[in-house]
Amino acid sequence: MHNIVAKLITLLILLWLPNAQASIVISSTRVWPAQEYTRLTLESKQPIHYNLFTVKNPERLVIDLEDVEINGTLNELVNKVGNDDPYIKSVRVGRFKPGVVRLVLDLKTEVKPQLFSLNPVAEYGHRLVLDIYPAAPVDPLMALLQPAGELASVPVIRADKSTPPLPNLPETSRHTEMIPASAVQSPSTTPDRARTVKSRPEISTRILFIAIDAGHGGEDPGAHGRDGTFEKNVTLAIARKLKDLVDDTPGLRGVLIRDGDYFVPLGGRVAKARQLHADLFISIHADAFIRPDARGSSVFALSEHGATSTAARWLAKKENEADLIGGVNIAVKDPYLARTLLDLSQTATISDSLKLGKHMLGELGSMNTLHRGFVEQAGFAVLKSPDIPSVLVETAFISNPTEERNLNDADYQEKLARAILGGIKRYFAHNPALSRQRLAQN
Repeated sequence: MHNIVAKLITLLILLWLPNAQASIVISSTRVWPAQEYTRLTLESKQPIHYNLFTVKNPERLVIDLEDVEINGTLNELVNKVGNDDPYIKSVRVGRFKPGVVRLVLDLKTEVKPQLFSLNPVAEYGHRLVLDIYPAAPVDPLMALLQPAGELASVPVIRADKSTPPLPNLPETSRHTEMIPASAVQSPSTTPDRARTVKSRPEISTRILFIAIDAGHGGEDPGAHGRDGTFEKNVTLAIARKLKDLVDDTPGLRGVLIRDGDYFVPLGGRVAKARQLHADLFISIHADAFIRPDARGSSVFALSEHGATSTAARWLAKKENEADLIGGVNIAVKDPYLARTLLDLSQTATISDSLKLGKHMLGELGSMNTLHRGFVEQAGFAVLKSPDIPSVLVETAFISNPTEERNLNDADYQEKLARAILGGIKRYFAHNPALSRQRLAQN
């Protein structure tokens, strides 16, 4: 009798086991809203099979998840969509049919969704990622002008009072530039030469755009300190302070590559800077190392011929893995990360990047220890713009307890931002930008 009962129990277990194994548990849900796009992430220990389709009138996205268990974590997704999300109005979760859980996303507008899966990496398990982009992509130049009236204090040369506002100005007179007077007209300049210079507003009256890139973000927290500080939060705080300082400088205008806690692919950061015709690209980071005593600031530029040190190579490899951690849809090709280094124009850009980095390093050295006394080089993907001088600034070591505390201090963040701005101003004082981006495009 005992053997019969044991066999029945074994049989029941075998019959139940496939169903138990087929039930995938969602271990975490995350929503990262931003004007550029909203990301929704489902994380589990097993890959999820899915099907996505759209429904019109009203606009909805429907995702069917196979063999997924409805649990408290999945249900929490409903409350993670805020009223300020630019694209998602609400989320509903329910059992559609045996073996299928359905997510319905009620939308605020027409969108272009991308749904893809990511294999485990770093601290993440399997991830199913939904990126919701607007049907009409946000124009970064138009977004720069929001809210309305923000440019009221910026000097812009116009032909007369009836000239249209800045977005409709001719390409050659869209900006105003900070250029030392000596770069425009010397004491020996003849009257005819002076008149020639005056008739070229694209050289003497163009604002310089500084692309300010806060490293990491969203799914990619970057490095973290012993007290739990995330690099992505520190870099955004410094970037915002730098933008404020840049905007307060006559002739300069700062543009944040990301202005919130969301992930931007490395190539997307380069692309946005180029769409804005940025004159400089500054990527802000907070380094980490296996030893807690490592300290100081560093500045890096792109390299054509390999890294200048083992440490620079290691750091570039780590920073270039941001796309793996942040989560990039591999079905979307990235022309910047795939490209090889270009021709002489790329070489000239790297040369300018090294000049910029040298000035910046000098300014940082006046308020912080320097980890390296020279600009290092390596194959940083985020610095691969062919026509924008670009540097990556490791402000301090977040893995050093003392520097972690400093990085969380608002006054220290302000000092770092002022040092970076000082490097930018010194660079332009020695290297007037003139119409660099116009020439590069022609």
